[in-house]
Amino acid sequence: MPELSHEVASQRQGYWRKNLQYLAILMIIWFAVSYGCAILFVDYLDQWEMAGFNLGFWYAQQGAMYVFVVLIFVYVWLMNRLDRKFDVHEDDEPSSHRRHRC
Repeated sequence: MPELSHEVASQRQGYWRKNLQYLAILMIIWFAVSYGCAILFVDYLDQWEMAGFNLGFWYAQQGAMYVFVVLIFVYVWLMNRLDRKFDVHEDDEPSSHRRHRC
């Protein structure tokens, strides 16, 4: 396998560092919502209601899933932006980079 130039290796390292940073932030948000709101703060949140249920119960049963789905869309958006920044995106490729497909 040929060795990568220092510039390419540095770009790859920067790309993955940013990707891991995004993952860490989104996982912290997911943990805070699913564990914090649904378990730790359930008694405090139960003073309010959402759709006829105590808010703590609602977060444990529904809210955490909604937040998780939103985080998936946020991750896709962030990664598409990161791909364009590092010029590794899949759409709008220059014709010189396209492969012939059978």
